[in-house]
Amino acid sequence: MQFLNCLPLYWGLARTGTLLDLELSKDTPEKLSERLIRGDLDIGPVTLVEFLKHADQLVALPDIAVGCDGPVMSCVIVSQVPLDRLDGARVALGSTSRTSVRLAQLLLAERHGVRPDYYTCPPDLGLMMQEAEAAVLIGDAALRANLHYAPRLGLDVHDLGTMWKEWTGLPFVFAVWAARRDYVEREPVVVRQVHEAFLASRDVSLEEVAKVAEQAARWETFDEETLERYFTTLDFRFAAPQLAAVSEFARRVGPTTGFPADVKVRLLEP
Repeated sequence: MQFLNCLPLYWGLARTGTLLDLELSKDTPEKLSERLIRGDLDIGPVTLVEFLKHADQLVALPDIAVGCDGPVMSCVIVSQVPLDRLDGARVALGSTSRTSVRLAQLLLAERHGVRPDYYTCPPDLGLMMQEAEAAVLIGDAALRANLHYAPRLGLDVHDLGTMWKEWTGLPFVFAVWAARRDYVEREPVVVRQVHEAFLASRDVSLEEVAKVAEQAARWETFDEETLERYFTTLDFRFAAPQLAAVSEFARRVGPTTGFPADVKVRLLEP
């Protein structure tokens, strides 16, 4: 995946010796989700909204996800005005990532009582702020806006993970790892081996997070300290608290987003 938030899940694959056994694909979160749902991929990350829309076709891998329990740093609303003044205002969506966008829309509507005029555009904060009162950014573009550009421009940054936690008391899950149900039935041993490989990779990466940050800083615009803080801010678990968060999100947005409010999440069995 072409986002820093997944690096700790992949970095350890080489260290644990499983990289050679896997054929990896690299793409944006939306494209990977689409390929998994189409059947072009057997196992992969899928944004939470797309997973819930296709929950009957997919099996989630337990205890592995990309989420947060409080701040996330890389899913933010950057605003020129207080959020409760955004009713009817133009708000730029710098991504088609449906989960982050849907979360931002939910928080603005139900927590701040505003319904902005949303439109999608490239994630260029300078251009966004010329045309809109606020912008929703995710991933590396959000990190850059959060840590570099917004403070210089005097803009307010609202972390979606923090906003959700303050509102519900729950963690949040942005993406899960899932296998196609038909592939699990056909290759159950392979799916469990891949699951174990990713769990081991994550554990190694978090144990050696300073090394992961040092290597990533060589090709990223962020320094080692920032990257280490980011990797340890993210929550890669998918257990009971995360499942409760998924249920709460589905209850609030499911009927208007394309899946049942009581959608059932099927987990890979041991």
